[in-house]
Amino acid sequence: MLRLDSLSVDIAARDGRDVRVVDGISFELGESETLGVVGESGSGKTMLALAIIGLLPAIARPSGRILLDEENLLAASEPRMCEVRGARIGMIFQEPMTALNPAQRVGVQIAEGLILHRGLGRAAAREESIRLLDRVRIADARRRIDAFPHELSGGQRQRVGIAIALALDPRLLIADEPTTALDVTVQKEILDILDELVTDMKMSLIFISHDIGVIARIADRMLVMWNGRSMEQGGTADVLRAPQSSYTQSLLAAMPRRSRGGLAAGIETRAPQ
Repeated sequence: MLRLDSLSVDIAARDGRDVRVVDGISFELGESETLGVVGESGSGKTMLALAIIGLLPAIARPSGRILLDEENLLAASEPRMCEVRGARIGMIFQEPMTALNPAQRVGVQIAEGLILHRGLGRAAAREESIRLLDRVRIADARRRIDAFPHELSGGQRQRVGIAIALALDPRLLIADEPTTALDVTVQKEILDILDELVTDMKMSLIFISHDIGVIARIADRMLVMWNGRSMEQGGTADVLRAPQSSYTQSLLAAMPRRSRGGLAAGIETRAPQ
């Protein structure tokens, strides 16, 4: 469904030189499959996601190929990418408080894509927005739909972000560290929601995180990145049980012992799937 062929991204630096922030990344992602992308800050994970959805900054120059159902998105025009975003690729950002418009009620923000891209009237878009809030487990959705972002908790705001990403029923969902700022209990609820969506809606998911334990919990396969490059990739259980890259080994070794115990449980959870 999605294939990257030697994707690279160069950023123009102030001294006139190019800095390569994504370096020759290749992978394939099938339908209803979850790929976990893990690496430390600055490893290129977010730039990889922005390249796929076509939201790179103006100073970035991508090369290679990004094939979504055999259409090369790097060759697509901006009007075409506006059609792709939302309808075929949805994205959940790390900090929903900055991703959401603080001056608009959350229902208006969910309904916007439904009105513009699906042609729904305001009343129908509102009802669909309530259904989406129910789908992402926001209690009392019919009342919460009229809340402003600051009136919701961090977990509720992230659920609103997921609802917006789901509004146009995309085939691919990209989640850029969506659980980083959440406590452990809410983090688990968000991961459960994403797991259900992949299964029920038969969508594919790219889940980006610096937390190997979270990747073990949710991902079928994983890609380990460092300095823009792929250090290792494969089935999540295989990579975590027998990492081949010294970098992956160092990431695992840096985890506290207690976290490693939870990691083992996560591996067992994903292994049969």
